[in-house]
Amino acid sequence: MLKQRLITALALLAILLPAVGVSEAWPFALLTLALVGTAGWEWSRLNGCQPWAAIAGGSVLVAGCAWVGWSILPARVPSVVWWGVSLLWIVGGLISLKAGVAGWPNLWRPARLATGWLALGFCWLAMNEAKAQGVSFILSILVLVWMADVAAYFGGRTWGRHKLASSISPGKTREGVYVGLLAVLALTFAWLSIERALGGSASLMYLLQRHFGGVGLAAAVISLALLGVMGDLLESLVKRSAGVKDSSRLLPGHGGVLDRIDALLPVFPMALALTAW
Repeated sequence: MLKQRLITALALLAILLPAVGVSEAWPFALLTLALVGTAGWEWSRLNGCQPWAAIAGGSVLVAGCAWVGWSILPARVPSVVWWGVSLLWIVGGLISLKAGVAGWPNLWRPARLATGWLALGFCWLAMNEAKAQGVSFILSILVLVWMADVAAYFGGRTWGRHKLASSISPGKTREGVYVGLLAVLALTFAWLSIERALGGSASLMYLLQRHFGGVGLAAAVISLALLGVMGDLLESLVKRSAGVKDSSRLLPGHGGVLDRIDALLPVFPMALALTAW
């Protein structure tokens, strides 16, 4: 399983990194639009839509994102939008996690569907705004989320004893989360050291340090990592409510697209909100 996960991850990186690196905006926009549309299809299926309705849901999401992107990009979205999205993520996420697996199906289905589609749409918009701010900026956000996820996985397997949310995601442990947060802090200060040595000044870490200082930087990256955990838990909650292990089987060893981007959904809007403050 680990070998399969690694091969799939390398294949995805081979597609993603060239799109991130090119100066033109459209390759990254089209690639992420395809990913978000696929995740929208998966979200629709998880929330009880029939096959044709799930395809329609993903297609409407793609059309809506394309229309908004054409109308707005490359202009900057007002920071108040990102703060509003982040606040909704925090409040709505905490309420949903408190309601648990049993409470999710009790919510009105159109509201559940719209919530997921909006989260995906705002994430797509945030990713493309982050791309417009530079390769270092968007890569630093992606690597922060990936580092937290990978370190939590291996930390949990090595030292995990206490379940984080056994009824939602039995595999996640508190120890894994702690290891993930420590890894994010180590990554942050290593990234800053390398950036200074190379003369760069455009990453998420640099901007957070400039805005908030060292202590504020540490608090900010920990908050972003915890938001990523929340995004992961919320998707696990929805999957458990639907009685499935993965959002789909499109990515061998990883499940579906939504399984790979769930932690990114709240992190990108919050990263833009913090750096725009």
